[in-house]
Amino acid sequence: MATTKSVRLARWLAWVVLVVVVLGPLFWIVASSFKNPSEIIRHVPTILPNEFYLGNYEYLFSSTRFPTYLVNSVAVAVLTMVATVVAATLAGYAMYRLRVRGSRSVGHAVLLSYMIPGTLLLVPVYVMLASVGLVDTIAGLVVVNVAFASPFCVWLLRGFFDAIPVELDEAAAVDGAGPLATLWKVNLPLLAPGLATIGLYAFIFSWTEFVLASQLIVSDDLKTLPIGLSAIMGQYNIQWGWLMAATSVTMLPVALLFAAVGRYFVGGLTTGAVKGA
Repeated sequence: MATTKSVRLARWLAWVVLVVVVLGPLFWIVASSFKNPSEIIRHVPTILPNEFYLGNYEYLFSSTRFPTYLVNSVAVAVLTMVATVVAATLAGYAMYRLRVRGSRSVGHAVLLSYMIPGTLLLVPVYVMLASVGLVDTIAGLVVVNVAFASPFCVWLLRGFFDAIPVELDEAAAVDGAGPLATLWKVNLPLLAPGLATIGLYAFIFSWTEFVLASQLIVSDDLKTLPIGLSAIMGQYNIQWGWLMAATSVTMLPVALLFAAVGRYFVGGLTTGAVKGA
């Protein structure tokens, strides 16, 4: 009995430590965003703001280009998410459902391409986009994000396609449905958790991507949040209040999206990892 209580206590302590380590920094960022500048840099820190201060958010949206960066990031992330879901679904259906010749080899090659560090491809990607006039454009950044996010998403969908009985496709074929009709009417409704998983992954990938965006986007009017936050920080004088407020706003869309489809994301990663292995 004592052993059972000790195990239970150890589990609770582990959960508390995990919550503090994971959520502690996020709580500190949000709380600091509502502190005035003098309170943020105090020698004795305060957990909660002594005075609820909204000046950091007011200055952030009125005195910086943060609204422009926010709009650009939303546009890039949403377009990347939609394009990745469409491309990965069609590619996954062709490789894992239609069983065309060489699909297994192509699937392995797709996963292998995901293992190549993106920094090694900066120069060829830049040259390719420059040749078609897509450098320093939102469209070019979306194309690159989709290219880097799609391989993992295609591999992740394999488990979901394998979970759908082939007999459903055969029954649809008997009724006269072609491949696209079968995908649209039979497979897509059953792929909802998988689509939510890859959609969330593509959104987060694009939302947090820094290296490619910093090299492909030059104009200040087209910069995304990761690049914009580095500009807000400054080189010699860091406005901590602005930075904390900007970080809090940056986390909000991802938190809301994860709250909406997070249960599909966690279950989807497990399904894709187990059945796609």
